[in-house]
Amino acid sequence: QVQLVESGGGLVQPGGSLRLSCAHSPIISSNYFMAWYRQAPGEQRELVASIQSAEITYYADSGKGRFTISRDNVKNILYLQMNSLKPEDTAVYYCYATIVLSQYWGQGTQVTVSS
Repeated sequence: QVQLVESGGGLVQPGGSLRLSCAHSPIISSNYFMAWYRQAPGEQRELVASIQSAEITYYADSGKGRFTISRDNVKNILYLQMNSLKPEDTAVYYCYATIVLSQYWGQGTQVTVSS
């Protein structure tokens, strides 16, 4: 069974940093597509950043220059380093993975940016 477990969310002041982690099943190899999505209250879930293989990454405009997605293929962890956080980054952040035609989601971790 494929599992994705996020951690690292919390309350942070504007301008602060957080690093989200997503511990995943080993079956999700480095070749598979993984991503971070987020969903703010009353909004649709949106893509934040994605990674496939070691260096193919994508960032939504909202996070360019501030967020960095990476993966540790030995520890089976996906990361999202978030710097210069803004109140509009407040949302539940979800880890996502695809294996062939199947899609998997984590349970989400809350990020709140507020003074």
